[in-house]
Amino acid sequence: MKKLCLMVLALILFNSCTKNFEEINTNPNQITDKLLEQDFNLVGSSFSVMLFNLMGHQIEEDLCYDNWMGYMGTPTPYVGNVNNTTYYLRWIDAYWNRIYGSVMSPSKQVIELAVEKKLPLFGDWAKLVRILAISKLTAIHGPVIYANYGTSGLGAIKYDKESDLYNNMFTQLDQIETNLKANSTYTGFTKFDPSYKGDIALWLKLLNSVRFRLAMRLVKVSPTIAKTQGEKALADAAGLISTNAENFLLPLNGNVMPVSMISFDWNDTRMGATMESFMVGLKDGRVAKYFNEVSDASLVTDHPSYKYKGIRSGAFINAKDDRVPYSTVSTDFKSVQKRRGFTASEIAFLKAEAALRGWAGAGDAKTNYENGVRLSFADWGAAGVDAYLIDATSKPINYIDPKDSRNNFTALSTITVAWNEGDSNELKLEKIITQKYLATFTNTLEAWVDFRRTGYPKIPHVAKNDSNPDWGIITADQWIKRLVFVPAERTGNASAVAEASTFLSSGKDDIASRLWWDTSTVSNF
Repeated sequence: MKKLCLMVLALILFNSCTKNFEEINTNPNQITDKLLEQDFNLVGSSFSVMLFNLMGHQIEEDLCYDNWMGYMGTPTPYVGNVNNTTYYLRWIDAYWNRIYGSVMSPSKQVIELAVEKKLPLFGDWAKLVRILAISKLTAIHGPVIYANYGTSGLGAIKYDKESDLYNNMFTQLDQIETNLKANSTYTGFTKFDPSYKGDIALWLKLLNSVRFRLAMRLVKVSPTIAKTQGEKALADAAGLISTNAENFLLPLNGNVMPVSMISFDWNDTRMGATMESFMVGLKDGRVAKYFNEVSDASLVTDHPSYKYKGIRSGAFINAKDDRVPYSTVSTDFKSVQKRRGFTASEIAFLKAEAALRGWAGAGDAKTNYENGVRLSFADWGAAGVDAYLIDATSKPINYIDPKDSRNNFTALSTITVAWNEGDSNELKLEKIITQKYLATFTNTLEAWVDFRRTGYPKIPHVAKNDSNPDWGIITADQWIKRLVFVPAERTGNASAVAEASTFLSSGKDDIASRLWWDTSTVSNF
């Protein structure tokens, strides 16, 4: 726990460092050469920090949805082995504080300065980064403060209903897109942009990709809006992220990749048992790019040809040293300086799902599915994709914990990799989402979104369920649905939190309340 405290202090110290268009006859949105002559440091210097803080760290990723989705497991029995990983909340506000302190706050300053200095595109860029941030935060908590963020006064700062929030984000994406397209040759972002080097064409591809991602979230709760927005993204001339060269990579700004630090420096995270079940069972060549083999052969007697061992989500853990010998992440993560924020493989899988749903412009489901797998293997530098794609026999394996049989589980999924046109749409969707899950290692929030909205991939329940009325009860046949509103808001903005709770399907601010788009409908079609 000392390491957790030191990490939080480091984040706080790190984070602390941190109009309108002129009238032109030919194009009212065109920026004049006069504006291009200005020094943009005042409005541009915050972007690398904002982009870095779009992603989380130990508390908000590794001990939450990384663990809940079985990507990673902790060998450490934090707080007597009763914590977020076992559905009793100890850490709630890390990502909330990160987004509001290190993205929303500096973006507000940029937007105001952009008006003052007559640099409107910087304001649009900041608004797009805001959408990236808030679309992640709402996937964790549900209602969030967005439309009313930064309002003055002593009254409550109201939360956005999720339905209103998504409509607002789509509207803002329209406005940002119009302005970026009107200034497609603009180069003012270049020295401040660690992701795309100021290339407006690539930011437009990302914008369409974000629209597509958000549209698919709503496919069950609001299918008409989902289809309209999804088809709009598919049809836009600017295109979507379609090659690995176009992947949206986020800067680490000289920091160590979080999952590497947690795994190697702290020994507080290891491979997840669910990843072991899928990747070993399906003979997935990416496993060596994600994780290291164990040195102790006695840990993998059930599959000695694949020397990888994971920890189950919400595991029964007595002593940390028992599972430190399990698989760490790949040593390659020690040297990376960027992390994946949005990839071409995710778009291919989104297109595969859209094709199943009959969206115009989505193409063929099988082609997109196989393209998604190929893009992911290429992105990670893994071999063997051709054999992998035609494998119609290998299936996820059951999991055995050599240290405690209470953590064992029988694989819930029986899928194979090879595409079969004769399968039902439901089974095809399971394959698509499972491969999307395997492709999005180190960028795992969307996998938790997909799981809640579709039920795929089929993952085991936590071994040890400590949920109780304090934070909400997750029944034995269910999984955690959200994080509650943060303590500072519960006390300092209580009336707004009370209203926001009524926006949730259950009317209760607890971990069992489904988000707006997380319907209880069993069938996806």
